[in-house]
Amino acid sequence: MQPSFKQQVNSQFALIAQALASPQRLEILDYLAQAECSVEELARLTQLSVANTSRHLQTLKQAALVQVRTAGKHRRYSLAGDDVVQLISSLRRTAELHLAEVERLAQTYLNDKAALEAINADELLARMARDEVTVLDVRPYAEYAAGHIPGAVHVAPEDLASQLHSLDDSKTIVAYCRGAYCVYAFHAVQTLQQHGLSALRLAEGLPEWRAAGLPVQRVN
Repeated sequence: MQPSFKQQVNSQFALIAQALASPQRLEILDYLAQAECSVEELARLTQLSVANTSRHLQTLKQAALVQVRTAGKHRRYSLAGDDVVQLISSLRRTAELHLAEVERLAQTYLNDKAALEAINADELLARMARDEVTVLDVRPYAEYAAGHIPGAVHVAPEDLASQLHSLDDSKTIVAYCRGAYCVYAFHAVQTLQQHGLSALRLAEGLPEWRAAGLPVQRVN
């Protein structure tokens, strides 16, 4: 018997769900939300073999979640669109609402109450308009160069303690990184507060900022 229209279209939806049903593929999507990457770069970031990374990318490509372009001898992967970021954000929010283990893990690994305090994009924009904040990007430089909040200062996570003197301590520093569970921003806020600086965390990361249609600046 020929499958019904609903059965056929649901099978297409299931391709997306199946592609997301892997912590390794979710991690790959997280990195691709920051910047375009090669298979080799993703393998290094995820600590997977190149062959395994390539297989995961093919699954994501078959589900139309990533796209690829050829640059010389290399193939460069990127997200198929900002809607993929929105999809993963929805997945995260649903998990936060319905899976108690998500909260337990957050309380276990992100247990500094002061660093947990965060502001949203609308509040950050308002504070930026009033020139009340210094925005701090603590992702690796290649990700910052590929796109960052306009005016954001870049300091690599490992360099923050030695670069505190370069930050304007007359303003609140708002740190952001890859996303809601990226530890770089948590650690940055902890370090800044331990040195007596006023610091907050942006609730989400650059991918969510860009997916919301907010301005992004690149390093030329």
